[in-house]
Amino acid sequence: MRRPTGHPAGSVAVGSLCVLVASALWGTTGTAATFAPAVGPLAIGAVAMGLGGLLQALIAAPRIAREVPRLRAQRGVVLLGAMAVALYPLAFYSSMHLAGVAAGTVVSIGSAPLVSALIERVVDGRRLTRRWMLGAALGMSGTVLLCVAEAAKAHSASGAGSVRMTVLGVGLGLVAGLAYALYSWAAHRLIGRGVSSGAAMGTVFGIGGVLLLPVLLATGAPLLSSWSNAAVGAYMALVPMLIGYVLFGWGLAHVPASTATTLSLLEPAVAAVLAVLIVGERLPLLGWIGIASVIGCLAVLTTPPRTARQPRAITTRTTTGAGGPATSPSGGPSVHVTASSVPTGPGPGSTH
Repeated sequence: MRRPTGHPAGSVAVGSLCVLVASALWGTTGTAATFAPAVGPLAIGAVAMGLGGLLQALIAAPRIAREVPRLRAQRGVVLLGAMAVALYPLAFYSSMHLAGVAAGTVVSIGSAPLVSALIERVVDGRRLTRRWMLGAALGMSGTVLLCVAEAAKAHSASGAGSVRMTVLGVGLGLVAGLAYALYSWAAHRLIGRGVSSGAAMGTVFGIGGVLLLPVLLATGAPLLSSWSNAAVGAYMALVPMLIGYVLFGWGLAHVPASTATTLSLLEPAVAAVLAVLIVGERLPLLGWIGIASVIGCLAVLTTPPRTARQPRAITTRTTTGAGGPATSPSGGPSVHVTASSVPTGPGPGSTH
């Protein structure tokens, strides 16, 4: 995993941890939604991301006010991120509704790292490291295995009709993955251009929340029909969305968007395990192999790279003249070869 310029290894480790904790919180959303079966996926998505985004904006309001000039200068990036924020929950929760909690989460989150990497490569010119490619390959392989396992289960359970729903759910999951990659890149871009993580996330998610309000007003009546439905809506807005995305914003301040979205592959693994343990879904052996691959991906991306050993300083001295400076055999001054003058490992932009 390549460290962003100017961030020490400890900073990257903290950023990675923030993203992993956020991903674990997001992994609970699909299971939480099953406790409000009368609430449709559009309403769940709108209340989660809509209210969560508005709360982020409210908390970050002082920072946003101070950084309005910078945000205005990047208004195109802000609007792109906000529209992606509004699109993401509608596609994501509809994907889970049609394809199942595990498959919908797997496709939505699993497709995001490749899209993020493509955006960073084309727009930012960021070179992909071998470590990232290995981790992404493991993670994507795991998500594909999970998806195949879910599709096979759907086919055996309900026949062709269920398969069509699964395919549609997978398609919406790909849309959600694109939206996730876009708003992650937009937030990272804003932070990289001097906007604080709180102001960047609060602005992007606040405007996205405003865009989701009409959907919430049109579909959210069932959220008020019972205390359990209201509790689910409150949990979604406050825990995975508010707390989760605050942590994600901190993480984006220290790791690239492509790394953050790849670390987010923890989410489908958590979602799949919770779907089995709490919802009662059955996950075939192929799905468990997929989860193991995702865990392998996280291990590759979060294990600190080994530091090259620093060679001892070597000093070449010769006999001095009468009280004169030390000289080399050629008659010049002695040569001091220190660790700082010896190449000890890859240079900037190298693969870690």
